[in-house]
Amino acid sequence: MNRRNFVTSSSLVSAGLLSLSPAFASSDNLKNKYSFNLKYAPHLGMFKHNAGDDPIKQLQFMIDQGFTAFEDNNMKKRDIITQNKISSFMLKNNMKMGVFVAHTIYWKEPNLTSGKIDKRNEFLREIKESVEVAKRVNAKWITVVPGHLDLRLNIDYQTSNVIESLKYACNILEPNGITMVLEPLNFRNHPGLFLSKSPQAYKICKSVDSPSCKILFDIYHQQIEEGNLIPNIEACWDEIAYFQIGDNPGRKEPSTGEINYKNIFKYIHDKGFDGVLGMEHGNSKPNKQGEIDVIKAYKQVDNFLI
Repeated sequence: MNRRNFVTSSSLVSAGLLSLSPAFASSDNLKNKYSFNLKYAPHLGMFKHNAGDDPIKQLQFMIDQGFTAFEDNNMKKRDIITQNKISSFMLKNNMKMGVFVAHTIYWKEPNLTSGKIDKRNEFLREIKESVEVAKRVNAKWITVVPGHLDLRLNIDYQTSNVIESLKYACNILEPNGITMVLEPLNFRNHPGLFLSKSPQAYKICKSVDSPSCKILFDIYHQQIEEGNLIPNIEACWDEIAYFQIGDNPGRKEPSTGEINYKNIFKYIHDKGFDGVLGMEHGNSKPNKQGEIDVIKAYKQVDNFLI
């Protein structure tokens, strides 16, 4: 992993004061751009009060603040013209695309767990569609959520059904160099879903046994679901391809809740992780100042070597 230049406490404060001034989004800010140690990825809409509604202007704003990646759960729903514009901007600015949601997520009823062929075929059709979107925007990871539990079926049968469907999906993804990342979700926000814990996701990925089936470790969800974050990240490390971020409670930026993100980011960095960490959370404060505070929070927790 290429380590970026680290800053001292005094230079961080100095850079923070400069980048968080009223001229926050001006071209002059480029010379004060912060170099993050990890590839944190804001989502479209996170900085709209400072950058406006235009997705390209939002991406430029992210670049100006030092972010080198972004994610967009709704990328698949955007029109092709917008997708191409985003792709062109990313290519020009050496910006990495994070995840987008690859398929219809069944929040209230079973689909992949049920073993029903029509649900599997629907899933595989949507995976094929997502491959075309991923190629268009140069995305390497797509989010997959296996859906709701089948309360009438033994959990082992459900697991076998999910694994079989994911193996079929890998036959589509592997030739295209795309990885679906399975996201365990917590019981409080998403009660009744099949996939909830990191060891469960690890077991499934080991069973599928493909470079195209890995784990999306969402730190917010796993703090609620199981805690013990760094040991679980360590245990799952060889199957984790992507992280997402959010503090608990509230699912806002780091330092607004109980999670020690400075230590977690240091651990991930020291392990040599060179992938994307999606900022899949809200802003704790509204409007322009709230967006500025999000960026300031990331600078503070990213400055973990001091």
